[in-house]
Amino acid sequence: MIDNTQSFQFFNRGPSPVVRLVFFAALSLLLLFIDVRYRYLESTRSALSVLVSPVQRLAAVPGALWQQAGNFFITQSRQRSLIKENDDLQRQHLSDAAQILQFQALRMENLQLRNLVTLPIRSEFTTQLAEIVYAERDVFRRRVLVSKGADANVMIGQVVMDGTGIVGQITRVYPWLSEVTLITEKDHAVPVQVLRNGLRTIVFGAGDTSQLSPRYMPVNADIQNDDMLVTSGIDGIYPAGIPVAKVVKIERDAAYPFARIACLPVAGVDKNRHLLILSGPPKLPERPLEKSAAADSEKRAKIRRKN
Repeated sequence: MIDNTQSFQFFNRGPSPVVRLVFFAALSLLLLFIDVRYRYLESTRSALSVLVSPVQRLAAVPGALWQQAGNFFITQSRQRSLIKENDDLQRQHLSDAAQILQFQALRMENLQLRNLVTLPIRSEFTTQLAEIVYAERDVFRRRVLVSKGADANVMIGQVVMDGTGIVGQITRVYPWLSEVTLITEKDHAVPVQVLRNGLRTIVFGAGDTSQLSPRYMPVNADIQNDDMLVTSGIDGIYPAGIPVAKVVKIERDAAYPFARIACLPVAGVDKNRHLLILSGPPKLPERPLEKSAAADSEKRAKIRRKN
């Protein structure tokens, strides 16, 4: 049997490892000196870098893939967290927006109630606060239902107003509700007068919440833009001196006997939620009959007596 040491020495031919180390170290130093001194190895290094570059890139691929995979999972995790955070912020924003809108509505309602409380009403009228609970669904009818009815001694003909002017009139009474016909109801008439000069006229609703129109006003009538129309108190229906409308447009044409006048309601006929119901105005003396009507009634009475 051959000894391992002898077999190793048998195949181990050439210089020893120490000699090789010294040789290659000296060769490296020599190449470094030549390269630094004379730049002879520039082309060789360039050629070697071209050959080695694909190997370097191939060797860097696993690391790059690993880094990209890590970045992908990190990005996905951050994206999910950002999406969740965005959803939470969106829900919070909607909740805050709803609360802000509710706060604004309560603020406006509070302001309106303050205006109604401080509204100067003549002593002969008493008022009671009512809330709009229903609105007419028919777009051609301008009526609302308020939360006061026969149980609150509401009667047909009572005037309804807000903090700025006339809104309408009670036209139907139910046990716990009342129907209010707005002044903008088509052909609804309100006796008014021009605050500037006392000129009397009647404004009619046009079926539009943003328009009233005095009819049969002569072309030369003393009425101007921005004139304020207030209730005249005639016929004992509406109390005198309450704002009704403001003149916004006048068209005078000599070819027509009457002027075309457009007015804007002063009160918020389609805005407010709380209204004031005024007590009935003082009763006026009965209107005297015309002579022809009186004569007809006397003739009828005589005929009845003869029969």
